[in-house]
Amino acid sequence: MGGVLAASSPNPPPPVTSGAAPAPGLTVPPGFGMPPVSPVIPSTGADPGQQQEARTHLPNPGAFDECHRKCKGKCFSNSDGRCQVNHTLMLSTMDDSSYRFGTTYVGSKQMGPAEFFPVMVGDMDNSGSLNAQIIHQISSRIRSKFAFQTQQQKFVNWQGDAEFRGEDFTATVTFGNPDVLVGSGIIVSHYLQSITPSLALGGELVYHRRPGEEGAVMSLVGKYTGSNYIATLTMGSAGAHASYYHKANDQLQVGVEYEASARMQDTSVSFGYLLDVPKANLQFKGSIDSNWVVGANLEKKLLPLPLSLVLCSFLNHRKNKFQCGFSVTIG
Repeated sequence: MGGVLAASSPNPPPPVTSGAAPAPGLTVPPGFGMPPVSPVIPSTGADPGQQQEARTHLPNPGAFDECHRKCKGKCFSNSDGRCQVNHTLMLSTMDDSSYRFGTTYVGSKQMGPAEFFPVMVGDMDNSGSLNAQIIHQISSRIRSKFAFQTQQQKFVNWQGDAEFRGEDFTATVTFGNPDVLVGSGIIVSHYLQSITPSLALGGELVYHRRPGEEGAVMSLVGKYTGSNYIATLTMGSAGAHASYYHKANDQLQVGVEYEASARMQDTSVSFGYLLDVPKANLQFKGSIDSNWVVGANLEKKLLPLPLSLVLCSFLNHRKNKFQCGFSVTIG
């Protein structure tokens, strides 16, 4: 389980839609804000029907792929347009050690409390493999995203999607690795609808095709948002995914997840927490799952310098494998 627990370098921009085969390393989570609850409108002598309509106005439920990200995501905020550069070194007994260089640019066009556009993110490792994404708000309701991945200078994955946010619903369509000549690709459609100010229901349809093979997978999701918690359940032919996120106070946030995969015939449970100490400019994340994989991530802002230092480690007790790394972000 990542999120209140995953190790990361810079504070990332809003996420790329993950339904279609997203490029690894490109997942970026939103902030911990709660969907607004419509205020009660006092009586002003207006028509009762108009007052009732105002009281029952539903909020936008957010995107489908954000449903479980309160457990997986990290806070993101910027005050104005800026550019960040980060360097990451990973040492591992599981794979070859690696070095990554990354950049992040966030524009100055503000569309919300923690939403600035355009956003451009990219990183490259010592073998020449590249991950990159571009996110832009075309209008107040339409957002576009494009991401691609190369492996040693060869294209291996790319996807593009468009997201439309209505007053009380969000609809998204994603195209992954489309190839018209061969007749292959992936199409993913999402829909999330607010039923009440706290409850949102929706679904996901994934269609994939390649020579000699095609198929579709459907799943349904329900999300309930309380004053300081979010409970989400996704179920479909591919398996089930349940998560619970709780914000105890301004310093402590916790989350728990359950995942069951029908294809892998495997289930897992994970727990994570995030401890924020703003006076010390320090943030600590930790996690443990049912496979006895323990993770920890420490992020320290080195004020007044424009630097952030991240230390992370993961230990798999069953396989006796260990990973550790550190990252420096400039900006």
